[in-house]
Amino acid sequence: MDRETIENVFALFESKNLDAFMDLFADDGVVLDPHYPNPEMRGKAAIRQGLEWAMGNMEQPGFTIRNLWIDGDKAAVEVDTNHVFKGGMKLVTDQVFVIETRDGLITRIQAYLPYRPGGVGGLMAKATGLVWRMRGK
Repeated sequence: MDRETIENVFALFESKNLDAFMDLFADDGVVLDPHYPNPEMRGKAAIRQGLEWAMGNMEQPGFTIRNLWIDGDKAAVEVDTNHVFKGGMKLVTDQVFVIETRDGLITRIQAYLPYRPGGVGGLMAKATGLVWRMRGK
């Protein structure tokens, strides 16, 4: 894997060229991303279903690579995400993607987001942060 390969992954998503994007995946590929209705998509049919939903809701996907680390068939990519959804809603955030390949095809893409966890863990962090702010810490 090299920088050109990684840039191509993001460029194909931004162009909403679903067929070419799907050609990058191994048949047993996995996409893990909490933005999707099914955050764990296993196999090309599930990945295609998720991407059709995502691309169908976006006017313009946008990624700018901030940092990239490649180690053989694995990469970590820190990106500035700038999506524009239908109706003009924007999603501006940073993300990290871990990408794994086998024989030149993607076997896993996992998105990591800067959001707090949900549930009790997220509630505890929010409550503690509020107490700290109230105490001037």
